[in-house]
Amino acid sequence: MAEHDPDTVLIDATLVDAMLFDLGGVVFDIDFRRAFASWGRAAACDPVELQARCRHDDEAGLGYETGRISDAVYFDRLKTALGVDVSDAALLDGWNAIIGSEIPGIAGELAGAGERWPLYAFSNTNKAHQAFFRERFATVLGHFRHVFASCDIGLRKPDAEAFRFVVDAIGVPAPRLLFFDDLAANVEGARACGIRAVRVTSPSTVRDTVAALAR
Repeated sequence: MAEHDPDTVLIDATLVDAMLFDLGGVVFDIDFRRAFASWGRAAACDPVELQARCRHDDEAGLGYETGRISDAVYFDRLKTALGVDVSDAALLDGWNAIIGSEIPGIAGELAGAGERWPLYAFSNTNKAHQAFFRERFATVLGHFRHVFASCDIGLRKPDAEAFRFVVDAIGVPAPRLLFFDDLAANVEGARACGIRAVRVTSPSTVRDTVAALAR
């Protein structure tokens, strides 16, 4: 991860009315290499070669994350891009392998923050991953009043329209919303919309920021 973001502790608690969290990389671990390893085993291919053939931010990937492309259509396009002939089940297994374990300590950090502020989540995700993490992380996701998923709202980070949609839905003025995300582009996009944003650069970022707010 990147170096510690120096502005993670420069936020006045009196200016925060609600908190918004990314999921992948903040609440649970994600690693696309696990997908390529899984597909490589299923197709008897080199995972490095498969990774070189795949782009998640292409037209199909963006359409999938905004709910405009179904699982079946996206997976067919993904097989073509990868150049593999594997079963749908094997493809889905690899796809969901991207999602790893809960970030150590995050459940307690959310529980503590939730005693003082309403908590929400906003994830760029797709229907297959959404179904998977809802079941796998049901307990920790229970700390959020609502999880905004790009595939449900048809908008994705870091687009300004996406952040405006979430701000309006939460009902808190943008400057009084504190957002946590591990990607610099999403943090910058949020800040451009007036949201106070912190880049999560280590498992301790949320803990350290919330602790600083409590002082």
